[in-house]
Amino acid sequence: MKNILFVCIENSNRSQMAQAFANIYGKDKVVAHSSGSRPSGKINPKAIAAMQELGYDLSTHSSKSLDEIPQVEYEYAITMGCGDECPLVNAKHREDWQLPDPRGMEPEEFNKVRDEIRDRVLQLLERIN
Repeated sequence: MKNILFVCIENSNRSQMAQAFANIYGKDKVVAHSSGSRPSGKINPKAIAAMQELGYDLSTHSSKSLDEIPQVEYEYAITMGCGDECPLVNAKHREDWQLPDPRGMEPEEFNKVRDEIRDRVLQLLERIN
């Protein structure tokens, strides 16, 4: 099992959804984590609603800091385009996905970002295998 990490500033939207998709589609191959450089302490209700539409309960997740994630070597550390570099994270590979912050978006636009995250996670999982 390979560890992957998704990082965003608040750990309340993009990184949480990426973690969920990695756990859904890579459950036998990866262990996914998410964190934030300045976590909000809560998951955005819009993210919970967007994932609920796909049958995933994101309300079971929690917003956490980089200090709260397992201190392991990650296969990939993925930032979401929020300027976080995560210099203290031990990772073989690093990527920045440059995704827009969906926080203030209407549901239709929010879901486009969600779907882009899903597609990128699926591509990442293909590369890992």
